[in-house]
Amino acid sequence: MRIGLAVNQLHHANRDAALYRWLRVCADGIRELQMELHVVGRTYDAMLGEGMLQGYPPLKRYPYGRHGGLMKLVAEVVGLGETRTLDGAIYLIDPVDPSSDYPEAAALKRQCVIHHKPFVSTVAGAIDFIECQRMHAGLEPLPAADRLFAFERQTVALIAHDALKQEMFDFAGAHFDLLSRFATRVATGTTGQGLNELAWSRGWPKDKEWVVRYNSGPLGGDAQIADRILDQRCQRVIFFEDPHVARQHEADIRLLERAVTTVTDEAMCMTTPIVAQRWIEAVKKREAF
Repeated sequence: MRIGLAVNQLHHANRDAALYRWLRVCADGIRELQMELHVVGRTYDAMLGEGMLQGYPPLKRYPYGRHGGLMKLVAEVVGLGETRTLDGAIYLIDPVDPSSDYPEAAALKRQCVIHHKPFVSTVAGAIDFIECQRMHAGLEPLPAADRLFAFERQTVALIAHDALKQEMFDFAGAHFDLLSRFATRVATGTTGQGLNELAWSRGWPKDKEWVVRYNSGPLGGDAQIADRILDQRCQRVIFFEDPHVARQHEADIRLLERAVTTVTDEAMCMTTPIVAQRWIEAVKKREAF
């Protein structure tokens, strides 16, 4: 597996920064997986400066971001042949860093969504991602990741754009029992109503909502859920995004995404049905140990 890696400056500024918190948990797992990391220059230099993954052959250095390193990752997510095609990207975002709004940063996420590849933007998400890859490889669970799979103490947000609402309903129906284990489920307006109707058809008590419904996205539902995330009352966002349509409430969607990256150790987001399905399969493998 080949994964692009970039980190905003704040996240490698000191020894307790996000990049190093992630690698202290996951470096051994990366080695076990023999995961090939294609790393933008400053992030690469920071890792080696702290002795992280030194002498690891599948670590590839790219130019600094200002010299096109992040742009190269975007192109490789799209695909440039057998040896230059990435399977996804980890980009630990500082939401107030101006570079997180550069075109190449937005394009990296968008192309991951278009090509149904994982885009990981938080420490919690990066730990979760490596743990899921370990499960698919048949390795034993990491105790350090246990808290991320304690669904009974978590809230999950289920959000879908219009073109993908049916896929969200299909996903929730196929994995109804697992999703029902979360302490709370939340959703924006129309998606939430459809999910509640699905739950009632599956025997969920008629006088009880399966998901807590917020406003529709254009009327501020994304902002309402963002507030929960910032208060650490929502840990997972499953957001089936349609990258091909104009989004009149783009600012609200970006606000939700920024909230996730603001609480980087506590929240994570999955953005395509294929990525979410692979996560479900990893959860089941983990629980079978």
